[in-house]
Amino acid sequence: MSSQKFLIVGKSRLKGTVKINGSKNATLPILAATLLCSETATVKDLPNLHDVNTMKDVLTYLGARVNREGRKMIVDSSEVQSLEISEDLMRRMRASNLVLGPLLARFGYVKISYPGGCNIGSRPMNLHLKGLQAMGAVITEKFGYITAETPFGLQGTEIHLDMPSVGATENLMMAAALADGITTIRNAAKEPEIVDLQSFLVSMGAKISGAGTDTIRIEGVQALKGTEHTVIPDRIEAGTYMVAAAITNGDITLTNVIPVHLDAVIAKLREAGVQVTVNEDTIRVQGVERPKAVDIKTMPYPGFPTDMQPQFLALMSIAEGTSIISETIFENRFKHVAELRRMGADIRLEGNTAIVRGVPGLTGAYVEASDLRAGAALTLAAMAAEDGTVLDGIEHIDRGYERMEKKYNPLGARIIRVNS
Repeated sequence: MSSQKFLIVGKSRLKGTVKINGSKNATLPILAATLLCSETATVKDLPNLHDVNTMKDVLTYLGARVNREGRKMIVDSSEVQSLEISEDLMRRMRASNLVLGPLLARFGYVKISYPGGCNIGSRPMNLHLKGLQAMGAVITEKFGYITAETPFGLQGTEIHLDMPSVGATENLMMAAALADGITTIRNAAKEPEIVDLQSFLVSMGAKISGAGTDTIRIEGVQALKGTEHTVIPDRIEAGTYMVAAAITNGDITLTNVIPVHLDAVIAKLREAGVQVTVNEDTIRVQGVERPKAVDIKTMPYPGFPTDMQPQFLALMSIAEGTSIISETIFENRFKHVAELRRMGADIRLEGNTAIVRGVPGLTGAYVEASDLRAGAALTLAAMAAEDGTVLDGIEHIDRGYERMEKKYNPLGARIIRVNS
């Protein structure tokens, strides 16, 4: 595949209305969960993203019949037979590890290699594996592969996560749905995507309660049935548009949003002097000539999302005053800092903290995206900057934003995708 770049003309003021797509981070575990039943499940409002296509490839590789019709995917897992996933597929996406729980629960055996994805820091599998072992799984790690077996089936148990890991919470919820007895997950992650996974599993006949709190209770059932489900809107795509309006002194109205999922982002934008008007399922963001500096500390939901830190750091680079941005989730999540400096940003790194002294404006440069959200942040910075920017590494952006140029250009952005 030829490498592609964005050519971005700066000084764009974004204005207009945009509909937010279904959530990538809700879609992936829900597609994995279709493996739990031998009937057909239909998942609607899927975003058209590389990661979603990779999960489709994983399901197909395992023997599921997958039919995609636009934003709808119909998955028939009745003939799933292969319980080992190729290293190539696993390396393509971090979330491929989410098939571990469902396959183990339904078939009692699974073999996967360690997953890939964005290199933003350590995201170990140990919390997933410890939880499954507590439920009776026998796990062997050898030559970069994880083999899990359940000689006596999965048993309900009490699990206390060392940290509220989203992936581990999702994997263990799915595994426990077919386990024998009651499983309680304490210190569970509270993200809206976990609530959406619970809704999907319950619609299949699972007995689960508590998603969105730190304690989730799952009473295992013998079998699950087919269902239909519409994925929640993508709060990170929405948050990225909100920062785009702020950084370009624009005026964007978002439709198909759940505002409560964005409370932390809304609060910080308002603190920066940006006008945010919230209605039932729309949010309007009106920028100001220059935002005020605010401090940010990333935290698990409902705190400020780590997936919005790079975009906010770009905004703070042109704010009035000095911001302190602390990253507490991923240790390598400041790779965009060096690229923003090329554009004239004044940022100093001290461990997991960025000290950002706002400058009056940025200038275009040749920059490279190191990961998905860093790519989004650099796109926003380029839209606000003087002159043009060449952004390399946009395959990262395509993992989480659907043809970004096609959604941003109608709002007044000037982004051209070119082959290298």
